[in-house]
Amino acid sequence: MQLIDIGVNLTNPSFDGKHEAVLERAYAAGVCQLMLTGTSVEGSEQAQALCLKLDDSGQRLFSTAGIHPHSASDWNSDTARQLRDLLMQDRVRAVGECGLDFNRDFSPRPKQEKVLEEHLALAVDLQLPVFLHERDANQRLLEILRDYRDRLPAAVVHCFTGEQKALFSYLDLDLHIGITGWICDERRGTHLHPLVRDIPRGRLMLESDAPYLLPRTLRPKPKNGRNEPGYLGEVLREVALHRDESAQDLAEHSTATARAFFNLPAVV
Repeated sequence: MQLIDIGVNLTNPSFDGKHEAVLERAYAAGVCQLMLTGTSVEGSEQAQALCLKLDDSGQRLFSTAGIHPHSASDWNSDTARQLRDLLMQDRVRAVGECGLDFNRDFSPRPKQEKVLEEHLALAVDLQLPVFLHERDANQRLLEILRDYRDRLPAAVVHCFTGEQKALFSYLDLDLHIGITGWICDERRGTHLHPLVRDIPRGRLMLESDAPYLLPRTLRPKPKNGRNEPGYLGEVLREVALHRDESAQDLAEHSTATARAFFNLPAVV
């Protein structure tokens, strides 16, 4: 059984000095390929560097490059050029993490919207898929995306946590959906249980979002409380349960979807 983790924050300081061990555990758990998430220019550069350093084969580690909406205020005249340079590197396979976060509003909303449009323009120009973040901004995200969607090769709403209306609106726009350990959280994720049935095959992908979102159903729990890509199987188990699919079946079609979305090589 092969799994692809489409979103892991391997540049997070909590993984410093632990990269090799974390990856060994992931590979042992069947997570054969990982997309390292870039959330700033510096972080995107670090993610790409980790891919080169930790994967000589060129088959297992890939990354995204973008500016998280929390950091949209950091965008300056050089940012688009820096991201373009990164996005032209072989290991960098998607634009993002980018999007809108009207939940915390760490950057002003008009700035978030402008920076999202800059990312979408890059994705159109380079014909790369987009790795999207959205919190409490469903309608505004849709309004902006509609102007670009026909020219984008693909886009995924990563770590989807919304309600049915938001899910259907994204599916209607032919977007992919990323599901994380949020679905394993009995306090706030149970609304996802019936919704994952409505995500068609070919649109569903799995992600750890490590070191965040440790699946609360995981047993035994790690003493450090840190999520790892090696725990993606718990997300697989929970999603398969609520889709009434076998874990093997879900692994096969979600992995095939991720491989096609990010244009990843087959791993033997």
